[in-house]
Amino acid sequence: MFNPRTFFSKLPLPILLASLMALAVACGSSATATPAPTATPAPTAMPVATAMPEATAVPAAPAGTAAPEATATPAAAPTVAPTSTPRPAPTRVVETTHQPEGVMNYGVKETGIFEGHPRFMSSPRVQYSAVTFGESLVAIQPDLSPGPLLAAEWDISDDGQIWTWRIRDDVDFHKGYGNMTIHDILWNYKEWHEGSLNARAGIIGDFWVGRAGGSQRVIDDYSVEIDTGEPWLRERAFEFMRHLGGVSTTIVSMKQTEEFVLASGGSMSDTTTEEYAAGAKAASKDIAATGPWEIQSHDSGRVWRFSAVENHWRQTPYFAELNVWSIPEEATRVAGFQAGELDIMEMSFDSLAAVQAVEDTEIVAWPNAGQAGLNIYGQTYGVDKDGNPYEHLDCNNAWVSCDEDPASAEWQTSVMVKKAMAVAINRQEIVDTLLSGFGQPLYMRDWMGHEGKADPRWTYEYDPEMAKQLLADAGYGPGNEFSITLTPAIRGAPAEVEACESVAGYWEAVGINVNLQRVPYATIRPELITRTYQGATCHTVSQRLTPAIGASNYVKESTFSYGTEHPWMQENITDLLGETNPNLVAEKERNVYGWMYDNVMAFALYAHDGIWPVGERLDPDWRPIDYSEVRSPSGFEYIKHRQ
Repeated sequence: MFNPRTFFSKLPLPILLASLMALAVACGSSATATPAPTATPAPTAMPVATAMPEATAVPAAPAGTAAPEATATPAAAPTVAPTSTPRPAPTRVVETTHQPEGVMNYGVKETGIFEGHPRFMSSPRVQYSAVTFGESLVAIQPDLSPGPLLAAEWDISDDGQIWTWRIRDDVDFHKGYGNMTIHDILWNYKEWHEGSLNARAGIIGDFWVGRAGGSQRVIDDYSVEIDTGEPWLRERAFEFMRHLGGVSTTIVSMKQTEEFVLASGGSMSDTTTEEYAAGAKAASKDIAATGPWEIQSHDSGRVWRFSAVENHWRQTPYFAELNVWSIPEEATRVAGFQAGELDIMEMSFDSLAAVQAVEDTEIVAWPNAGQAGLNIYGQTYGVDKDGNPYEHLDCNNAWVSCDEDPASAEWQTSVMVKKAMAVAINRQEIVDTLLSGFGQPLYMRDWMGHEGKADPRWTYEYDPEMAKQLLADAGYGPGNEFSITLTPAIRGAPAEVEACESVAGYWEAVGINVNLQRVPYATIRPELITRTYQGATCHTVSQRLTPAIGASNYVKESTFSYGTEHPWMQENITDLLGETNPNLVAEKERNVYGWMYDNVMAFALYAHDGIWPVGERLDPDWRPIDYSEVRSPSGFEYIKHRQ
């Protein structure tokens, strides 16, 4: 019998992506037929880039996919030899071939309060900022290598410590704030670091601000040499400089903030912290960035309204306006789509039949949209970044050991509890029911798309009887159950809440008392950063450029925490993050995650595809702008009017 998932999984990645995109369009054109679930792309090795060719548009579309109409005049892209002083970035000649018209309405679960300034942007608003008004330095290509965006090219020394960046010289900020320069880039990353709301704020400071003993040397207005002070895993840096994702970094105008600070009564040479913050906050509400959509107004909790940027350096949108509506209730979003008030929306997989019943609806499907896992909080062993024992380590929690020695009896008891939690979950049932087959079970956090280099023993097959026995062996059973708080991290991914509710049900079935806590992600996030939350979260993330990126959430220097830190992990993950040899990176990743598997420090649930209904006014034939993050649609500027 023909199995599409098995068939597609054997294809090379470029052919696979082309086939899947063609399938999404062909199958999606029917308003009644449900498209076959897309396959997970075959794992690929991460290429090591030393320099990039000049950028004239977004990265090329995969074979077989129609490329969007470009607004820049293409130029030759010669091979660039590594050099300490890159060649000048290209200067474009804008050739707009269309006039934006009409309004596109996009329905989402939650945007959060509108903020555009690096000091005030956090998840989930970061994701929605990136697909509207924002752009970053690189866009991740289908093979997960970085491609040029605001950065035209870069050179990296063999030891990963000296990075030379050349940005485009033809990018203008919104609202008349002029040309983007390297001074804007340096200032933005300082603001991202000092704001401390981005989950990679500490890492950003290490790379761009010299917090780890590095330095910056401005070469000219469009290039800079960064000495990081220590070797860097390349993917670790590209992760926060990519265009999309919850840790991406939008670039905004430094001049705008300076003007607002002056208007607040301060001066750039002598201003108080309060005056600077007031000016930055005012700029944040009417931000000048570089993307193809410019903010016009916002009613937080309801709608963000954008206008198309005509003659944009990369792509002038086909629609004149884009409205992003916050609609937490799934039924309300579906009703809005059915009534024609929404043109595209985030939806749960179980709404597929309802939206397909709408005349002329088409379904867009992109593979490897996200990976869901369980973060088990409270496992903060050892000392914090200030050298003090973690204040909130509480071994009264059944999953936390009173002894951090993995050979101790207390530790082994906590491992039994966590393994019981892992094997009690029927992952395949979640995929089949909540995802309608658009995904696959996943057992190890952060390894979606990298299965080819994973250890095949890393599995947690569904076995509720084993779960009960493990709990009994650990001293828990009828009349002596333990309780745990479980919270879905609501970040816009399909089935994220429903899947977490299912996990609660599986755990209850084996004798674990679950307090299912439903709160906005912005409410719980501060507790995760401060390491005070006790319990577990269902947390969906995008595809990792390499699994080591996920491991960076388990060290004490990370602003964001997955709730698990241990001296062994601290030592070995730190070593991994400083590795520059790709072969040794792969070896050390398996070592780190093998230890985490053996000790059940965290585990995965499933990988899901991304699917979105597209209404009658939108042409469904467009592509992502960045392939590292396809949990939500992107590239709205490339969506044309349906003929």
